[in-house]
Amino acid sequence: MKKLGIILAAITITATSCIKVDIDNSSVDSGNGNGVYATKQAEISATKVITGVINDGENVELPKGVYTLKGYVYVNGRASIKFAPGSVIKSDTVQKGALIIERNSKIFACGTASEPIVFTSGKAAGSRKPGDWGGIVILGNAPTNRTTTPIIEGGINAEYGGSVATDNSGSLCYIRIEYAGIAADPNSEINGLTLGGVGSGTTINYVQVSYGNDDAYEFFGGTVNAKYLIAFATADDDYDFDFGYNGRLQFGVALRDPLFVDAGDAGNGVECDNDATGSNATPYTKPSISNFTWVGPNNAAGTLANHNFNMRWRRATQFDVRNSVLMGYMDAGLSLESDSTVSFYKNGASAFRNNLVHAVTAHFRAATNPVMTSAEVETKALADGNTKHAAATEIGLTNPFVLNAPNFLPAAGSPALSGAAFTGTGWAGVSFWTTTTFRGAFGADNWMTGWASFTPQTNVY
Repeated sequence: MKKLGIILAAITITATSCIKVDIDNSSVDSGNGNGVYATKQAEISATKVITGVINDGENVELPKGVYTLKGYVYVNGRASIKFAPGSVIKSDTVQKGALIIERNSKIFACGTASEPIVFTSGKAAGSRKPGDWGGIVILGNAPTNRTTTPIIEGGINAEYGGSVATDNSGSLCYIRIEYAGIAADPNSEINGLTLGGVGSGTTINYVQVSYGNDDAYEFFGGTVNAKYLIAFATADDDYDFDFGYNGRLQFGVALRDPLFVDAGDAGNGVECDNDATGSNATPYTKPSISNFTWVGPNNAAGTLANHNFNMRWRRATQFDVRNSVLMGYMDAGLSLESDSTVSFYKNGASAFRNNLVHAVTAHFRAATNPVMTSAEVETKALADGNTKHAAATEIGLTNPFVLNAPNFLPAAGSPALSGAAFTGTGWAGVSFWTTTTFRGAFGADNWMTGWASFTPQTNVY
């Protein structure tokens, strides 16, 4: 994320022409003078092009196929769109697409491990690049910490947030989002998957975002929970949290490409703010995260300078991170910025427990902060069950740095095979958490098999 400001840019929407069909023996005038129009579902089925607006409560359910996403497509007015397993949705190469699910509407995109749903560039294989299209944006009615209703970034003129913590925006499972992240305005790109005020009634499991030109995932407020997430070769941040997000995430991966990073910003495994000014607006941004594996460039040959921190907690944010593996990020593993952020960690409002930590430059960092020194942060971290590793190999993952075929499973003797704990408020007895003994995203089971894809795109940036 480059900027947390509210973007008010309007978008011109291009609609396709209507096709004549009879609907329940009735006629509706679409404005073309013939007294008959096609529902959006019939229109898309005939043209294989998704464009314009889906609204007025229409439920579009598309059979398995290859579709073109043309321009910014809005689903609103209590409408929904559903994709079948095995479908491929490619962006138009001229009118770059983005799919925006507005408040009170839903998306249902659930593939299977053998038939994932793929959202990708419309260019030919080998010429696809980050930023070839927008991405998926889901907006809900769950709380944020904004005093006025915010409008999502990325040049999308749509509001998000409300008071319904359990709001349901649909479901995503076994999907890939590739080569997204166009810039609608300077410093305001669309992320691979943007979640604004999305509620806990929404289901998000088994999602991979690859070669995004901005963040892989960004959570603007909301309470949505998710499991089995992959961020592969992100330009900016792998996981970004703002505006009072309070949700739980478990089983996630981030793998950086040493030769790809945002040239104008910096790429982090996590970037988290309460808001742009570091105010005390409530609810505080506070993600709870367990069983993640973050894999940075590890100073590989040609690593670009803007690869940054594994975790960058700043601007009055809170956090709770446990049972995870941090390795190979260039500047620091756990980085704390601002007096408020460090104070929250010192007084226990934030927690960092039972993690394996490696970084190229510094394992623990407090940025010129009088509340705690970097050495004091390290002392507290080690007392809270975290371990410090001088080399990434000490963590003992099988083959985590190979871009085209990474293996994040712990090898025999790895400290990641044990040491996890799910105790205390927000952890013990919480049904969301899958209790493990292993740390990191994987034990003996590779949940990426069949649906995930790792294809390095060197020299196409």
